[in-house]
Amino acid sequence: MDHTTRAFDADLQEIARKVMEMGRLAKQQIEDAASALLRRDTEFAERVAAADSRLNMLQREIESLAVTTIARRQPVAVDLRELVGAMRMAGDLERVGDFAKNIAKRVTALTKDFRIDGVIPQLDSMTRRVVDQLIAVLQSYERHDAGQALEVWRKDQDIDALNSSLFRTLLTHMMEDPRNISSCTHLLFCSRNIERMGDHITNVAEAVHYIVEGHEIEETRPKADAVGSELATV
Repeated sequence: MDHTTRAFDADLQEIARKVMEMGRLAKQQIEDAASALLRRDTEFAERVAAADSRLNMLQREIESLAVTTIARRQPVAVDLRELVGAMRMAGDLERVGDFAKNIAKRVTALTKDFRIDGVIPQLDSMTRRVVDQLIAVLQSYERHDAGQALEVWRKDQDIDALNSSLFRTLLTHMMEDPRNISSCTHLLFCSRNIERMGDHITNVAEAVHYIVEGHEIEETRPKADAVGSELATV
């Protein structure tokens, strides 16, 4: 029995380790994609896009190990929630990486000489907010802190508001000068991708809360994305 318990604990620890590794990689992907966009560095952007494969592999490993552990150990209560929550988190962290990859792909479509005052700093501010949210939610998972996870969950509307503000700024630039339409359109998608990262980080916060408390967050998710929600990510 002791051997079985130790083996189960080892499985849980390995899954948690892989989730944290995914979180660190996702954070790096966000920061690198933003850096490539800021500098319009197409070569770096291509490397950022290629690095997404590691996140995909980790997600598959987590899901496989979690499913195998459930089948072998038949856990209940908090142990089962740990495994189900880890799979949910892995899926959302993988999507964060996808959106970072999408931003990196947009870099090649932007020329180095385009000038749209104030937009890049706004995108940078959004990115830093998303990174802060990701760091906080990973801490909440590591500490099993449902209160911190709930705080992350509630702050998602701040990112939504920044996305709406940037949408209006870019729309104004397009209306003032049609030559800005192409670049502004790409930047609109970048902004939307950053906002969607925030949504998936909020999903991670919900998963952490579920693991710790044993139930979903009962409040209605706060949203402040009144403009630009019709944009679809590609």
